[in-house]
Amino acid sequence: MFIGHYALGLAAKRIAPRTSLGALIAAPTFADLLWPLFLLLGWERVSITPSADPFYNLTFDSYPISHSLLALVGWGVVFGGLYGLRTRYQAGAVVLFLLVVSHWVLDYVVHRPDLPIVPGGARVGLGLWASVPATLVLEVAMFVAGAFLYLAGTRARDAIGRYGVWALLVVLVLSYVSTLFAGPPSSARVIGVGGLVFGWLFVAWAAWADRHREVI
Repeated sequence: MFIGHYALGLAAKRIAPRTSLGALIAAPTFADLLWPLFLLLGWERVSITPSADPFYNLTFDSYPISHSLLALVGWGVVFGGLYGLRTRYQAGAVVLFLLVVSHWVLDYVVHRPDLPIVPGGARVGLGLWASVPATLVLEVAMFVAGAFLYLAGTRARDAIGRYGVWALLVVLVLSYVSTLFAGPPSSARVIGVGGLVFGWLFVAWAAWADRHREVI
């Protein structure tokens, strides 16, 4: 699951209009913002397993700190709690907590049984990734709906607000498409560095463009 996570962040602007799109994007992708760092530190492990199914080019050997349900509930409490303390915006804090946890729920739908519920516990997953067409239909539908809700609920204040968001949406789609044809990455280090750079770039980009839009 990739653009599906971003879809929830985009749609959530309708529920928490005072919250920056940067935060709303960071929350559902928070597990994937942590995971590259933990890979580089050696705390979590992944194997590169080239496959005809592009979604199975990686085997997630161990990622209990970033991707277990229990860990994401904890990260959600921290993320939403710190935001609430800083802004005093309770609705935004609750939405951010739910978005952090939503990462596990969406991954549960697409992953094969490799997602831990608790660190060291049973691993689960419905395995939608086994069907590339079904995965694409689900993620694209979610992303179109999320983008529509965000664009329909906000309006641009200037050219940055008008074109910055559209550029972000296009880059996210192109990034997603590229994963289908690029083949497996060369190393776990490449995954870690790329994930950190591009993950946080998209968060910063979303926050920047959103500052140039206003809620209708």
